[in-house]
Amino acid sequence: MRVSKLIKYCFSFLILLLLTSCSSKQSNANMIVPESPKNHIAYFTTEKITIDGKGEENAWKEALWSDSFIDIEGEKIPKFKTQFKMLWDDKNLYFYSKMEDPHIWASLKQRDTVVFYNNDFEIFIDPNGDTHNYMEIELNAYNTLWDLFLTKPYRNNSTVLNQWDIKGFQSNIHVSGTLNDASDIDDYWAIEIAIPWISLQEEIGKKTPILGQTWRINFSRVHWEFDLIDGMYYRKKDDKGGFLTEYNWVWSPQGVINMHQPEKWGFVHFAKKIDQKHQPKFQYPDDNSLILWMYSQYRSQLDLINDSLKSKSIFPIKGSIESQTVTLEKINYPNGYFLMAKSPKTNIVYYINEEGKLTSKP
Repeated sequence: MRVSKLIKYCFSFLILLLLTSCSSKQSNANMIVPESPKNHIAYFTTEKITIDGKGEENAWKEALWSDSFIDIEGEKIPKFKTQFKMLWDDKNLYFYSKMEDPHIWASLKQRDTVVFYNNDFEIFIDPNGDTHNYMEIELNAYNTLWDLFLTKPYRNNSTVLNQWDIKGFQSNIHVSGTLNDASDIDDYWAIEIAIPWISLQEEIGKKTPILGQTWRINFSRVHWEFDLIDGMYYRKKDDKGGFLTEYNWVWSPQGVINMHQPEKWGFVHFAKKIDQKHQPKFQYPDDNSLILWMYSQYRSQLDLINDSLKSKSIFPIKGSIESQTVTLEKINYPNGYFLMAKSPKTNIVYYINEEGKLTSKP
């Protein structure tokens, strides 16, 4: 009799413990907010910028260096250092990047070829931050350009406009060392870029950025191990003849090996430089944390499509954003769905549809 009661007691205790554990896990999963992406301030300049790859103007010397790049998954420190700077004026958006590399090489010279088959530098630009209609720019050490326009991320069956060209695009490369010469050790290669605002009209309209505007931008550097054959550089192969996996070093880490999750890109704020004592400070948009959390839930919905064994989320989902409770609802309609949440801070209602596009209503 005592044994029977003891068994019942233990069984009840285990069930209670299991339920408590499951409840705790579900609650914590819903309340975790992804880490905020990197941020950077781009200063306005009135100085004439010569696109020669050297970045020697005073405006560049006073511009802010970004944080050093990190592995795309966010954990490993790259072998070689990479940083960038940004400037802007009434006509152009400017970029300058410096990439350490003891062996600088390139082979691709045709525009709009797959440039990342060489070591390259890449820029991704989504001005309004809705994750749709964004630009990708790639350059190698030959200054070969691949520019393309994506209507939405690949995960949403994107239309890729490879024929799209950035009109008026300027770029130049400076090599501190010797390109394609394996007999010496190089120092770094640098890229300088000017993009006319008028060429970005597909996404920003006809106006140049307003002072104080914040864009979603990210940067990537693809780096390959190499083989030397008769003094020529080639991507390194394994014992079976396949290419070794490339390194992906980025400014704002993605958490996965995929640059096409625009909701994880960094924030660039356009500001005027005042003086050394009164420097502008970056502030994340009011609902940044809420939107990041909504997208983490959206990606979970995508995972369910690819993995039927995963348990479905039960809506509405409660979360805590900056110590305030938020509710995420899923609204189904004949051709899809959207996730919806109201900001407790701004009272703005945000929507993410089945294709991942972000919209909002006051």
